Amino acid sequence: MDFEFTLEFKLPPDITDADEAVEKLGSRGCTDAMVGLGQPGYLGLDFIRTANTAQEALLSALDDVQTALPGAILVEAGPDYVGLTDVADVVGQSRQNLRKLMLRHHQRFPAPVHSGNPSLWRLAQVLEFLRERQVEFPAPVFEVALTTMQINLARQQPLVDLQLAARLSARLSALA
Repeated sequence: MDFEFTLEFKLPPDITDADEAVEKLGSRGCTDAMVGLGQPGYLGLDFIRTANTAQEALLSALDDVQTALPGAILVEAGPDYVGLTDVADVVGQSRQNLRKLMLRHHQRFPAPVHSGNPSLWRLAQVLEFLRERQVEFPAPVFEVALTTMQINLARQQPLVDLQLAARLSARLSALA
């Protein structure tokens, strides 16, 4: 099965030229990604990788990049953080239809991870909400969204103060 996802990396200090990074990826067989070069020192890779599961696809891609570019730091796996327009594109509906659905079911619609302009949600949580309402979308998209969310959460885990997290967890569960 083919899985589509994006991995963004901060390049290691010893790689100063993006072309060098692309060459190293290609020489290690990591040729199933479109390379995006935006901000200096960063590299975005849009993959279409064949695997049995999304986890297998993403983990093998991470392994390939780490082998080709030792010291590269994963910044973000995607799709994970999305706006309503992104979700509309994924499920083949208009942004306006999704907004109506969100407003009609505001009590059950997932809370955004960033409320503002634009508001951002975790794609996996919104897809789960939509699946409960029989909105159809490709199963691999949901599997990738769940996996990228878990990768991003795991990547941020070392930043968590465990004592504060335990105290906060008790308070947050009381509010749920």
